[in-house]
Amino acid sequence: MDSKKLLIITYYWPPAGGPGVQRWLKFVKYLPDFGVQPIVYIPENPTYPIVDENLLQEVSNQAIILKQKIFEPYQLASFLSKNKTRKMNSGIIPNQKKQSFLDKVLLWIRGNLFIPDARFFWVKPSVSYLEKYIVENNIETIVTSGPPHSLHLIGLELRQKLNVKWVADFRDPWTTIGYHKSLRLSDFAAQKHKDLESKVLNTADSIIVTSKTTKAEFESLTTKPVAVITNGFDVEKAEKQPLDSKFSLAHIGSFLSARNPKLLWESLTELLDEIPDFKSHLEIKLIGAVSQEVLDTIAASGLDLYLNNLGYVSHDEAVSHQRKSQVLLLIEIDSEETRSIIPGKLFEYMVSNRPILAIGPQGSDFAEIVTDTNTGVFFDYSEKVKLKKLILDFYNQYLEGKLESHGVGLQKYSRKNLTGQLVQLLNL
Repeated sequence: MDSKKLLIITYYWPPAGGPGVQRWLKFVKYLPDFGVQPIVYIPENPTYPIVDENLLQEVSNQAIILKQKIFEPYQLASFLSKNKTRKMNSGIIPNQKKQSFLDKVLLWIRGNLFIPDARFFWVKPSVSYLEKYIVENNIETIVTSGPPHSLHLIGLELRQKLNVKWVADFRDPWTTIGYHKSLRLSDFAAQKHKDLESKVLNTADSIIVTSKTTKAEFESLTTKPVAVITNGFDVEKAEKQPLDSKFSLAHIGSFLSARNPKLLWESLTELLDEIPDFKSHLEIKLIGAVSQEVLDTIAASGLDLYLNNLGYVSHDEAVSHQRKSQVLLLIEIDSEETRSIIPGKLFEYMVSNRPILAIGPQGSDFAEIVTDTNTGVFFDYSEKVKLKKLILDFYNQYLEGKLESHGVGLQKYSRKNLTGQLVQLLNL
């Protein structure tokens, strides 16, 4: 029996690094196990803010990869300021009060001239190429993955031109995502985003999201079926790691300005004053892109003496750090818009056997997962006293050699299990 074909339209693909690439890289890995032939359409010459060549080894040899050239304005904007453009491209937007004139210009251009995003130049050539490919290869089902949400416009046009089933997969929300307010949108641009979002949500045959809050949000905008398939963890080939000798608190991933958890820095500063031996044990380990504002706050708190800022590392190395750090930090922006965000690294954190210290807005979707799986403790931004007490509890367990995590019910978040849900949802 021939495999059923699934055409996946995505921007992020190895050698892209960062969290955006993992979701469909892993779905594609396991789709053949369910009798599905994955066909992946990607840009030939993308501008990835983060590159991880090691991920190329994880691409399934059963996947068919299609590539077409893309024009991206980031390639031109980098002539103005390569560093600023790269940071903005990776989601690190300076605090509004600290934005330079060039920051403001680049943000205004990004928000008002490139709608829905700077990859929209890829829509027309992609539709032209894929329309022919779909007909010639009898493709019946396509999936678009966003952000960038311009890829959903490729699905929109193909759905309107062909008798093909289209599923729009939203790794993040569209108009309610945290950074949307930072883009200096005109009223016209803001409305254009909403109109495109509505058109996508009401034309797709079905929609997949990663959290129940986004599901509820989208269900208020469309009558089309909306399903939740979270991100997950894969079976990583990481060797068992000896734990850090220091009391290491590790944050892995982008540390944006708006995520700056002052209650955490204040708690650590107070513990340094109150407990003499804490000074000789503490290590703050940051892995990934970190905003200057976060680094400035750490320095102003007198914590830079304990900082180990490792920058971006390969995914394999990040997994290694997850397993040897004493405590894993999971921090989300304190706003209504970010309640729906479930950071992809949460699921890898959960199988690391290290306790998670999570901070986010009240009612966060990821708080429920952390609590239900017994993998850590969640605090909102008003709970500094409780947070400080937990750090002290963790520290005492560390001194006794008893600091660990015992997760429960984790298997439902395995990538293979989630791929099975996807295949069932797509009716393949």
